[in-house]
Amino acid sequence: MSFDMLGLSAELVRAVYERGYTKATPIQRKAIPIILEGRDVMAGAQTGTGKTAAFTLPLLQHLSKQPSNKSKPVVRALIITPTRELAAQIQESVRDYGKHLHLKSTTIFGGVNIVNQIQKLHRGVDILVATPGRLLDHKTQNRRFIQDRNLSARRSRSHIRYGFYS
Repeated sequence: MSFDMLGLSAELVRAVYERGYTKATPIQRKAIPIILEGRDVMAGAQTGTGKTAAFTLPLLQHLSKQPSNKSKPVVRALIITPTRELAAQIQESVRDYGKHLHLKSTTIFGGVNIVNQIQKLHRGVDILVATPGRLLDHKTQNRRFIQDRNLSARRSRSHIRYGFYS
């Protein structure tokens, strides 16, 4: 099944094709229409099967249709992932898939200067990709920047195993 049959916007389909993908994978065919309906999905699939696109494409579409509040810059969607490597990979996908949309995204994770991350958050981002540790660093410093109810947790079993579930 091609991506233009999944109910995605022309901008997203164009970005997917520009990345060299022509057909949706099974996880994408199952998850994307359900997420576009506004329903929650908990799914698993092998590495390399397109899970990131399965949740980021509907998220990008949803956010692009809802105007952001420019007067109060806040994060409208949060993607939590256990490692900085996966966070960087997801951020790259979000950037590539959303390149024809007017959305901003960034990552926050430990091991780098938190000041630069704070500055990006103060300027406002629509999508934040974060590791639990750095997200908790911001929480303990009483920074409030999450607005919406869009949450995606990659590798959720890892979060639960390490106690990040409250």
